[in-house]
Amino acid sequence: MRRTLLVILVLALVGLGLWGYFGGVEEVTQRRVEAALVDAGVPQEQAACMATRMTERLTLNQLRKLERLSAQEGETATPLSPGGILARVRRVDDPEAVEVTATAAAICALGFGGRAQ
Repeated sequence: MRRTLLVILVLALVGLGLWGYFGGVEEVTQRRVEAALVDAGVPQEQAACMATRMTERLTLNQLRKLERLSAQEGETATPLSPGGILARVRRVDDPEAVEVTATAAAICALGFGGRAQ
């Protein structure tokens, strides 16, 4: 019985390692970023393009920081003024994350990013 449990545990660990090695974590993250962008009002095709670029260039920690861009209590879902946008960007406190997001938005909005590869 003990040996069977050990074999199952080893197989589970190997399977988890292979899933991560072959991009399982990246795929889940990319889908989550894309879903968050769509929820924020970004068109589906542009969100897919942006999510690909963002997950290739940012760490998981940086992607989590970008969650601070979402509306907080008392804010509208979409900022209505440049001051509102600036306030949300300041909450992120990561210039690289903001730069990558802005660049991805511009490239994908102009159609230079193409669909996720």
